[in-house]
Amino acid sequence: MDFSNNLLEKDGSSNLTEQQKVLRPVIRLLKKYKLVIIGDREFHSIELAQWLHKQNQSFVFRQKKDTTFRQKWQKFQPLSSIEIYPGIRQFYPNVNFTQKRGFGRFNLGVYWKRKYRGKQEKEAWYLLTNLPDLNTAIKIYAQRFGIEAMFKDCKTGGYNLEASQANPDRLVRLIFLIALAMTSAWLHGQRTKFQKQESYICRSQEKNRNEKRHSNFWIGLYGESALGEGFPPQATANPKGQNWIIAWHECQAWVEELVGFSRNKQAYYQRGLRAMKLIQQAL
Repeated sequence: MDFSNNLLEKDGSSNLTEQQKVLRPVIRLLKKYKLVIIGDREFHSIELAQWLHKQNQSFVFRQKKDTTFRQKWQKFQPLSSIEIYPGIRQFYPNVNFTQKRGFGRFNLGVYWKRKYRGKQEKEAWYLLTNLPDLNTAIKIYAQRFGIEAMFKDCKTGGYNLEASQANPDRLVRLIFLIALAMTSAWLHGQRTKFQKQESYICRSQEKNRNEKRHSNFWIGLYGESALGEGFPPQATANPKGQNWIIAWHECQAWVEELVGFSRNKQAYYQRGLRAMKLIQQAL
């Protein structure tokens, strides 16, 4: 499958034909699986929704608030006319989207996450979908934000892809290579956390911070660079990614001599050695 032909030679949003060109091979490749296509406001079009529906594919597309819709026996109005507030959860079945003719009716979900731990989402979600209920649509669309994290991992937070300046053919090859490397790093990080050894790679907790500080990918990638394996430390986009195990080998005799003077530290030293061995075995 030649993905290089799917690279756009322009700036700005893609159109329906370009989106179909990208989705067709993916739908064929994953035809044995139940798919739900999710998209942000670039992929909001009713035309794409209608095409996917004819392909028997489920979808959830976020809409711009100036998109018009109409419930049965009512007039068209923009989504912005819906009264919204933090915590709103509304589901409108079988509505028309846009004033273009020839399209079927789909469902509209409106959701604005309520304030949580002092944080408030700036905007509500207007979701065009053929899924049967609001909870399913929200749960599936929320998974899209993992894509943003993945983009960061490919770029400044990981492999520095945007600085490669590769031509289309080399870029596709590089993306495939990064996909394999990301999978390896994620699995390595998952094993490291399962063995409860992530504290030897990074500081996992931070004062006044409730959510986890580092992802499985970050822990795995940092651990690989710390061991002198896989991608170079530059790949972590973190200047602290030194090869600490290599440094330990250089200073092993001095370290063991110092530990010998502090017998109360020997148990910690042995735990560190065991952690190092487990992290190496995880690669």
